[in-house]
Amino acid sequence: MSKEKTPYNKNTGTPAPPPPKKESILELNRLIDAKVHVKCLGGREVFGTLKGYDELVNLVLDDTEEYLRDPDDLSKITETTRKLGLVVVRGTQVSLVSPQDGMEEIANPFIAADQD
Repeated sequence: MSKEKTPYNKNTGTPAPPPPKKESILELNRLIDAKVHVKCLGGREVFGTLKGYDELVNLVLDDTEEYLRDPDDLSKITETTRKLGLVVVRGTQVSLVSPQDGMEEIANPFIAADQD
């Protein structure tokens, strides 16, 4: 039988308090059962209904569709989609998760307007 060692404060010799629990900065819980837009590393973009997630940001999406790329210019995403159904998006590939409703593109404030 092995006994677990209790961490002690080196200065006082008393048992150290347990480390504080880390609180996640992600609030994906409020997006459960909502339509979300997910951008992945490598440029793939999908949207679907968020059904679940974990602490590694692995996502479960239902009724998922993927935006297809322009065959002539692979850096451009088209409005054409293909249905994927129920998918798991691996957290290591997720770079952005945003609600589908209310999402709009804004101008980049860091690019100076062309001056004539």
